[in-house]
Amino acid sequence: MRGRSVERPGPMGFLVVDKPVGWTSHDVVDAARRWLGTRRVGHLGTLDPLATGVLPLAIREATKLVPFVASGEKVYVGTIRLGVSTETYDGEGRVTREHDGPLPSEAAVRHALGAFVGEIDQVPPMYSSVKRHGVPLYRLARRGEEVERAPRRVRIQELRMHHYAPPEIGIEVICSPGTYVRTLAHDLGEQLGCGAHLSGLRRTRSHPFELAQALAPEECEARAAAGSLEAALVPPDVALGLPRVRLTATQARRVANGGDLPVAEARGELERGPLPKPGDRASALSPDGSLVAVMELRPDRKLHPLRVMASA
Repeated sequence: MRGRSVERPGPMGFLVVDKPVGWTSHDVVDAARRWLGTRRVGHLGTLDPLATGVLPLAIREATKLVPFVASGEKVYVGTIRLGVSTETYDGEGRVTREHDGPLPSEAAVRHALGAFVGEIDQVPPMYSSVKRHGVPLYRLARRGEEVERAPRRVRIQELRMHHYAPPEIGIEVICSPGTYVRTLAHDLGEQLGCGAHLSGLRRTRSHPFELAQALAPEECEARAAAGSLEAALVPPDVALGLPRVRLTATQARRVANGGDLPVAEARGELERGPLPKPGDRASALSPDGSLVAVMELRPDRKLHPLRVMASA
């Protein structure tokens, strides 16, 4: 049909893109669809347009695996501007407050940062994609509306200030998915009494994906033109990081049809060391090494397929 792109066959996996400033996460998804000739592309956690860095994309059948790989920790390096608050909690928004007194000392900032380490409640910013009655909050904010938002529990594993050069400070954050570093900057400013906003942010890790794996859009474009971009995909079983079970052809057909596999029949990494406990998961691979399913051990000592890949 006219106007519809042709779905090009190809391998599944994960493409790690180094998102540039100014691009939305959806801009990267649209570009990847063009590079790889498929509509089946999804991202694993958004990055704001002003943020850069690791944006993993699930390609083709790997979109089914997002729930299994999107729950890992995130690592960010960022810059916070003390003394100025904005409505978006970053440098894009209208200034809502300017502090005219002295800025807090390095010792005061370090002390304040310590209060945010651990399990904390965060209220999502109005300028966010969190939905209220099906409507993204940012749309309400653009209409001048502000609504009550329920706090969300997040975990800040580590929050370190690596430089103090007022009015800016540099931070590194290791945190759980769903953490808003913009909100962290805003809340820090409120606690210090001077106001603050996030002026720069770069994601260096979105577990299990690292910045060293990330390709800039220009490199993705060049590799796509050369027909070599798919070689850069991280294989599904590598991204999952689970013990691998090598299936025979007969076992692969059984699992692909939703069948169980007695753990005693499992070969591969499950043979080594102590037997796994109920609830443990494994990647089941076909004889040619492709992912057939993500499986979970049940109390009856059988591996049950949680997610079967259509290409199996």
